[in-house]
Amino acid sequence: MPYNVSRRLVLKTGAAAALLASTILSGPASAAPVTIRVALKDFLSTDPTAVAYVAQVEKAMAKRGHDIHIELVDLPSSGYADALGIMLLSRDIPDLIYFQGGDEKFASQGVLEDWRPYIEKTKYLKNALYPHNKARLDNYPYLLYVHPLRAWQPVVREDWLKKAGAKPPETTKAFAALLRTLHEHDFDNDGTKNTWGITAAGSLEELDGFLNPAFGIDATWLKDEEGAWVNSQISDEERDKLKYYHQLFKDGLLDPEYITLNWQTKEDKFYTGRAGVVSASNAENVVTYETKMRALHPDVSLTVLDPPLGPKGQGLAAVDVSKESRGWALSALSEHKQEVVALLDFMASPEGQFMERLGVPGIHYKKEGDQIKPLAALGSWESPFLVASNYDPPIELLPASAEKYIDNTQRYFLADNKFSYPPEYAAALDAATNVYNAFAYELVSGKANFDQWDDYVAQWKSSGGSQLTEYAKQVLK
Repeated sequence: MPYNVSRRLVLKTGAAAALLASTILSGPASAAPVTIRVALKDFLSTDPTAVAYVAQVEKAMAKRGHDIHIELVDLPSSGYADALGIMLLSRDIPDLIYFQGGDEKFASQGVLEDWRPYIEKTKYLKNALYPHNKARLDNYPYLLYVHPLRAWQPVVREDWLKKAGAKPPETTKAFAALLRTLHEHDFDNDGTKNTWGITAAGSLEELDGFLNPAFGIDATWLKDEEGAWVNSQISDEERDKLKYYHQLFKDGLLDPEYITLNWQTKEDKFYTGRAGVVSASNAENVVTYETKMRALHPDVSLTVLDPPLGPKGQGLAAVDVSKESRGWALSALSEHKQEVVALLDFMASPEGQFMERLGVPGIHYKKEGDQIKPLAALGSWESPFLVASNYDPPIELLPASAEKYIDNTQRYFLADNKFSYPPEYAAALDAATNVYNAFAYELVSGKANFDQWDDYVAQWKSSGGSQLTEYAKQVLK
């Protein structure tokens, strides 16, 4: 099930419930009809499905004492962010706003409300948040995006894992051994041993996503032996990790073309048996991989592997928790904040999540007695508001591999100490990152050797890294 929340709504609510017990949100219900405007991309009044969904939300909310009418107001899908910005600058500010960037300038002007005191009073929403939601709200409380975390995780064919005679690898050594087995055997039965153990699309980030913590890289900024802050790109831990990657490359386990591949070519290698393991960046990727793989191999399922335990730890790469890059904002100028939060609280409730996950009866699913039967349209349904972390749907909406992906993002979550730099540091950041990317590839591919590590560190510092480090010392203390 996709997790995109880019949509648009407008709500109108009237005097309905009087009893506190009947409200979703603690606090008094609205005493008079109000209009709540909600800016949300790609959920349009011209879409019959959107209109039908809105109608069922209105009906459910009315039963809970919030007589809400949802009036859809359309912003263009193409250029949504620009159109939204123009609307807000004209002082036409909806009550609930979905941002895809551009939110910070409005937050700095006091236009956006701090979500935290409102969420604290909710019945359901406060328990629906993921760990990264909570961390990001503490650092930037103006955006809320309750959806599973994006994090690179390794995916392998279940039948090939069994053919390899291996259980899911638990250590970096066992992971390398699995890649070797995939490389040295003709599991696709094409008559040649032409399968790379693992491939990627253009960078090592797809491996870093599940191997960084194994080598002690659990944050962007680490402490050296003297207790001083050092960027992970020039750390001893990074050097050890790149040595591991180099050995994979040298042994033919890491696809030598990884640096030039795009995502389509990477995935094609996986589907056609030219790569045994690929990384997925979100649960939707896993669903796509499994769907396309089954189109070619109907009986094949996929397995999402746990990040392997390494010399210094285990986990998924540390997550930037400085802020959400997209999500919902509550207008500080709204006169109907309680009603807006009540709506989101309902959408986080079991009944609301049933709607969010299964869509509209007769369009996305049908009921036959006590049985829920998904219809074809469910495959393209996108949850408009949120995907709660604590909801267990009544039917299987995702393959086991995608469910495992989501579970892993919570189980292995690490908060990064990454922060935003002032604009004047942009050139230094780009230059240092470029030096790292170029030298990392040369080390992994064998075009450079690890005796040159000190030279690389000096170049990283002189290109702008020293400036970054001095600023980091001020921020991190």
